[in-house]
Amino acid sequence: MSLIALRKRSLTVETVFHEGGPPPRKPLRIAAACAVVRNPYAGRYEPDLMPFMAELRSLGTSLAEELVATLGKDNVEAYSKAAIVGVNGELEHGAVWHEAGGWAMRQVLGEPKAIVPAAKAVAATGYRLMVPLHYIHAAYVRSHFNTVEVGIQDAPRPDEILFALVMADGGRIHSRLGGLTKDKVSVNDGQR
Repeated sequence: MSLIALRKRSLTVETVFHEGGPPPRKPLRIAAACAVVRNPYAGRYEPDLMPFMAELRSLGTSLAEELVATLGKDNVEAYSKAAIVGVNGELEHGAVWHEAGGWAMRQVLGEPKAIVPAAKAVAATGYRLMVPLHYIHAAYVRSHFNTVEVGIQDAPRPDEILFALVMADGGRIHSRLGGLTKDKVSVNDGQR
């Protein structure tokens, strides 16, 4: 029997056309794919979360593929992942997404080098979570440090978890604070 009971999914695309100053050459698009699932461990302590984490890889792959279909694989420059656990769960129930969601995004995108940033929380229904993004090949590319809000108005219910993956097709509009730029990434260690 599957540990994943899906209630709903959402796809949100934010398109930024202007941030003041000159109009950008192209708008910035940030897409968030969310899935709301029943928490199989709500209300109890489960010592072995590994089966749930392994089974979530398929959900991660599905969400990652949806984002790539939305933005175009060759356009994705930034990414992140998030989990909001309903109040009958624990933070560790959301932490299973680190491997499952991160692994799925890396596989679908062709194994980018940078670690996938993350945010997670235990919260009430309707909670909105700010999720950090950064460049997919080097974490120190400042222009791609950004955030996006994820959440669904009726989720997660107390016995649910909302899992999210996020991708963007660029960095901040008008980034001009120096540091490593994406065209200067050379070490290929996921950092620089």
